[in-house]
Amino acid sequence: MPFRRGNEARRRWRLSAKLLIAASVATILGFSAVCAGVMFDMRRGEEQLARRTLENLASGIEADISRNIELYDLSLRAVASNLEMPEIRSVSKELRQLILFDHAATAKHFGAIQVFDSKGNLTIDAASLDPQPENRSDEEYFTVQRDHPDTGLYVSRPMLHRGAYAIVLSRRITGEDGRFHGVVVGSIRFSYFHDLFGRLSLTPGDTIAVLRNDRTIIMRTPFDLDMIGKNLAEAQAWKAENLKVGGSFSGKGPVDDTPRLYVRRSSSGPLYVVVGKTLEAVFSLWRTEAIWIGAIMAVLVLFVLSATLVLAREIVRRADAEDKLEELATTDALTGLKNRRKFDAEIDREWRRAGRHGQPVALLMIDADHFKAYNDTYGHQAGDQVLVGIAICISDAVRRAGDCPARFGGEEFAVLLPNMTALEAFNLAETIRGKVQQWCDGELITTVSIGVASMRPLAGQQWSDLIEAADKALYAAKANGRNQSVLATVPKIALVA
Repeated sequence: MPFRRGNEARRRWRLSAKLLIAASVATILGFSAVCAGVMFDMRRGEEQLARRTLENLASGIEADISRNIELYDLSLRAVASNLEMPEIRSVSKELRQLILFDHAATAKHFGAIQVFDSKGNLTIDAASLDPQPENRSDEEYFTVQRDHPDTGLYVSRPMLHRGAYAIVLSRRITGEDGRFHGVVVGSIRFSYFHDLFGRLSLTPGDTIAVLRNDRTIIMRTPFDLDMIGKNLAEAQAWKAENLKVGGSFSGKGPVDDTPRLYVRRSSSGPLYVVVGKTLEAVFSLWRTEAIWIGAIMAVLVLFVLSATLVLAREIVRRADAEDKLEELATTDALTGLKNRRKFDAEIDREWRRAGRHGQPVALLMIDADHFKAYNDTYGHQAGDQVLVGIAICISDAVRRAGDCPARFGGEEFAVLLPNMTALEAFNLAETIRGKVQQWCDGELITTVSIGVASMRPLAGQQWSDLIEAADKALYAAKANGRNQSVLATVPKIALVA
């Protein structure tokens, strides 16, 4: 076989010059295709890296915003809950302020919590014991809480609140009878968002937008007062499906015509974050690398044209060497059967395949009877002849291409039989045993004992279970007097002589 391959290789080198040129052109085209594929993968990798970076940025921003909103909402809930205590109406203003606002969240960006009654009149203000009269019955946050009892925490549109631009957070005050008793209100000033975005290292063209779930822009950087409070649902050229929850989008956005990579952070709260980076910035490094790769490819084309003959010869030599190494690594030197390493790889592969397709896998474990005594009596060379003879009998009986006869170790052999039932495997075992018994004559007398097992892989089973079952059947064959085949059943072993 190697000689024939060598002849074929030599015949290939006698091809005409035109064929060699054609081979060179094909190689160049292949290199070009690989280069194009690499550059495409690099571009996709740059996009994925940018997407992950934006996702991390959006995640950090969303976590900070959600944490502060949740902290402030806990204060609103506490105030709304404490207001329904009967004792709160009979205590002094000072004590009432202490009860309601002692544990309220305070920060420089949080507005003081206020309480409005069912008619919208200001009744309690965390910033003053005697608040000035106010009526907010016409405000969006008041009407929403009044008309929709199940609203929960409501985040208003950006608005001018108590002298500063802010978003107003509100909670409904509901009495024990379920009636509307008013609204508890707090605010987060725009200065919080400016401070949060100011701590980030952004490149020119980067955008960050905080939106309400109805797609109303709460805050955006770069800051544009005309965009604050705008609802993107009104942008007819932009569809909400372009940027789904937790997804990304490449192209022109709803605010300007600059192509960007946008990432939307998924959030279960009332606000979500969208972060964008210009495609020019995303792919700037890739463009530089693509130019370098193109220049290198031009050099490689010249190199391939001049080195085609040498490279082809080396490939043939390497292929021959790998074939020889593969044969040496997977073949038992004495018997010519597959060795234990190859057998383990084959049984693992066939076990997985049988598990996927629901097919049986059979295994024969074959052991030479009284081999140690024979070896000690007649010598190692005679023992080797016996092993070679048994291997020939096995190879002569096992004819299917997918079967794997192997020397398992010492005087023990194994035959892997994919997609074979227990009865078929048992019949094959008897054929092998008969061939071995027929082959042995004169002083070269020996027999084999065979353990047979067949299993359909189930969840939780391993191929070692199949080997164990066949091995137990082999032990049973030896215990029953040797020179016989024993069929194992799972989980018990049934003896069949």
